[in-house]
Amino acid sequence: MSDNIADRFFKRGSDFLGVKYPIICGAMTWVSDPKLVSTVCNAGGFACLAGGNTPPDILEKQIEETRKLTDKPFGVNVITIAPLYREHLQVVKNANAPFVIFAGGFPKKKEVVMAKETGAKVLCFASAESIANRMLSYGADAIILEGMEAGGHVGQVSLSVLLQQVLFKVEDVPVFVAGGIATGKMCAHLFMMGAAGVQLGTRFAVAEESCAHPAFKDRFIRANARDAVSSPQFDSRLPVVAVRGLRNKAIDDFGKLQLELLKKLEEGSIGQTAAQLQVEEFWMGGLRRAVINGEVDTGSLMAGQSVGLVDKIMPVKDIIDELVADTEKELLRVRGILC
Repeated sequence: MSDNIADRFFKRGSDFLGVKYPIICGAMTWVSDPKLVSTVCNAGGFACLAGGNTPPDILEKQIEETRKLTDKPFGVNVITIAPLYREHLQVVKNANAPFVIFAGGFPKKKEVVMAKETGAKVLCFASAESIANRMLSYGADAIILEGMEAGGHVGQVSLSVLLQQVLFKVEDVPVFVAGGIATGKMCAHLFMMGAAGVQLGTRFAVAEESCAHPAFKDRFIRANARDAVSSPQFDSRLPVVAVRGLRNKAIDDFGKLQLELLKKLEEGSIGQTAAQLQVEEFWMGGLRRAVINGEVDTGSLMAGQSVGLVDKIMPVKDIIDELVADTEKELLRVRGILC
């Protein structure tokens, strides 16, 4: 029996995920490939393949490759607003993925049910209290509560508020938390609040095993928290999910794209669905240019505000070991104060 106090706080999340540590490497499009996912899983954590807008046959091959690289559980993340979302649902169904994570928007109840019927455990993102309640009513096995501090597609509510609205109230299912998390000390306090586990993205994006271009990683290392800004929505006629990333020319270009699409909507030369598709294609293409090609000035640099806490490139195992050790250290410190 372990003497680590952290293990007591890890137990619920670890049992649910089937891993040693309930530390999740969030799904990052173009970054969360089989190598990174399997490395995190083999180091005792949990990671998710990023569906993004990956061609279905490639996603299927990535699932197979990940299974060859690790015998540990992992998840497949599907983006509900992605053009290939329907095809991705069929892929995870055929592949009998052990965990399915719905992100980017709201899955329909029948889609949650379909995923569960394959035997998969279903996790749903929630960026607001109402969304969390809806996903739970649909039958989600767990919730990933994500604050606006996170990178990529985000909501409008901070994690500190969501903790009080959702984490403190939900007891029936595990609640994992995400958004602005980078240190074990912070993880310790989230576990004490009742979190089943924590999700980090930005730290793993610059891990040694991450496929991201060196220029991409370097921009993260040099960035401050205030550099990670959320993209605006100019008009309710063109609903867009906010995206948080490092400020660069791509942020400005996105504003120009919205204005162009709004003009076309007024002229009737484009429909809302087609306009929203162009928005998603903008981010998907921009992210690929930045992550794969290193075009950090014109590509999309999706990053959470925790980027201000990332100051070096580390191997995945070292990141996880540090998080676990610092979580244990902080829990012991607090216990010493209370006792």
